[in-house]
Amino acid sequence: MHRNNTYRTTMQDKRDELSRLREESTKGGGEKRIEAQHAKGKLTARERIHLLLDEGSFQEMGALVTHRSNLFGLDKQKILGDGVVTGCGTVNGRLTYVYAQDFTVLGGSLAEAHAEKIVKIMELAMKTGAPVIGLNDSGGARIQEGVVSLGGYSDIFYRNVQASGVIPQLSAMMGPCAGGAVYSPALTDFIMMVEDTSYMFVTGPNVVKTVTHEEVTSEELGGASTHATKSGVTHFTYPNEVALINGLKRLLSYLPQNCDEEPPVLTYEPGDEMRMGLKDIIPDNPNQPYDIKEVIADIVDADSFHEVHRDFAENIVVGFARLAGKSIGVVANQPAYLAGVLDIHASTKGARFVRFCDAFNIPLLVLEDVPGFLPGTDQEWNGIITNGAKLLYAFSEATVPRITVITRKAYGGAYCVMNSKQIGADMNFAWPTAEIAVMGAKGASEIIFRKEIAEAEDSGAKLLEKEAEFAEAFANPYRAAHRGYVDEVILPEETRERLIRAFTMLENKAVKLPRKKHGNLPL
Repeated sequence: MHRNNTYRTTMQDKRDELSRLREESTKGGGEKRIEAQHAKGKLTARERIHLLLDEGSFQEMGALVTHRSNLFGLDKQKILGDGVVTGCGTVNGRLTYVYAQDFTVLGGSLAEAHAEKIVKIMELAMKTGAPVIGLNDSGGARIQEGVVSLGGYSDIFYRNVQASGVIPQLSAMMGPCAGGAVYSPALTDFIMMVEDTSYMFVTGPNVVKTVTHEEVTSEELGGASTHATKSGVTHFTYPNEVALINGLKRLLSYLPQNCDEEPPVLTYEPGDEMRMGLKDIIPDNPNQPYDIKEVIADIVDADSFHEVHRDFAENIVVGFARLAGKSIGVVANQPAYLAGVLDIHASTKGARFVRFCDAFNIPLLVLEDVPGFLPGTDQEWNGIITNGAKLLYAFSEATVPRITVITRKAYGGAYCVMNSKQIGADMNFAWPTAEIAVMGAKGASEIIFRKEIAEAEDSGAKLLEKEAEFAEAFANPYRAAHRGYVDEVILPEETRERLIRAFTMLENKAVKLPRKKHGNLPL
């Protein structure tokens, strides 16, 4: 009897100890540091996870882990969790793995135990076929642990690469991230940043000043606006953390759980699929711009277009949408910006998006209105040839259903690159306004009819005459349709209905690629 009482007392003590440890593990760096985090307009790691995951679904892993170093005073700073909260839960009922770095614990710095926790959930995510989300808020490697910290980063980078194309990987930058802390996000599929509170740079402003004597602020060097408009490092920016987390949820809604699954399908009731708003959207003047986003909005399901890289390389528009409830990826030239030409940034932006969609079974819709590649020494010297080839490679490699609609211009090499029939497009439609040729009427006439124009009494009038002659022959989609390069010439208002039927027809498309280890993308 006495032994049983002792056992019960011991068990109660153990229960009390577990309760104490659980409570301690949720406190992070303490109340003062949490208050400081809130004062900056930032949430804590656990608050972020609570907002992201469905209520009550979070299963934490490694809550009682601590670091193993006793150097440089670390023996007095052993905090449960070691600066990162890891685990899994559901987002709108779908399994998702997550890690959230805790800036209140040693600045969210990464070292051995911290890295091991992240690696563990990344490996679980790959085993179970579910997305992984990183809520990054870290000052970089923990200096006190030396090379062990660098090894921890390498472990994570390796898993990022192994998981690439297997499961979606999303990175949310919730604070200042420097050094090694920015390379894992760069290896993931999409990066999101919070305006004014999150930064990304390999070396901070102080190091830049020391080495190059250049004065620059954190915002100028690596703020959300900088990476959204200049570098293209980030794909989405948001005014605050709550908006970012809602953006994460929306993005996930378009994506499958892994590369072996299809994207989620929403219930859709068929109705009148004619879109009369497209009837007069193309201006009579072929040189007058129009907004391709208006075309996208009229073709896809209402309010379903979710643009990616909105503020970077605006001459091409990419993003996710739904067509009859099904996820698609949209790639479209933007005549309202640089006339929709392809340049270095547009090519790399488009290529990356195409490859993501192909990796995760998301069909591609291409809206084409492209006068060619941007000319100039800046483009040539910075590798427009190699960079333009990236988009060509991405489309040629893609095995998902691929449909192109030529709305107006399709000139030169850019015609080939923008998902032409010859590089594997499944269906190509053209509006009556389509112009498919090697180049525009003016340039072509100056070359073809150079002698006649030079010998004419009025060379200007002769050029206009020859322009009209060339345009009549080529500034239409029918020559291409006669050769089968265009499957059907359709009226703009019929586009949505034709696309729904075509994508339905292509649902069971299967392609076997040649056996190889991997291709050599022109990087």
